[in-house]
Amino acid sequence: MVYETLAFGLFALVTIASSLGVVLVRDVWHSALLLGVALLSVAVHYVMLQAEFLAAMQILVYVGGVLILITFAVMLTRQAQTEEEVTEA
Repeated sequence: MVYETLAFGLFALVTIASSLGVVLVRDVWHSALLLGVALLSVAVHYVMLQAEFLAAMQILVYVGGVLILITFAVMLTRQAQTEEEVTEA
């Protein structure tokens, strides 16, 4: 019982931290990766609630589908930075 509460608190902290990171991080690529962490953490919450089907659908649909589309969109629309822009940032 104590381990379940500790695991829930840990994954709740991971979910909240990565969700805040999605909003606050300036780099779109890192934001998409943090979205993947948040969605996987929600899937872990479903497993802890003994809803394995919802966890599997969370991983297949959201992590597998939506996150891949976001990743391709980021990769295809990203502009090449010059060396001066990199040093300024």
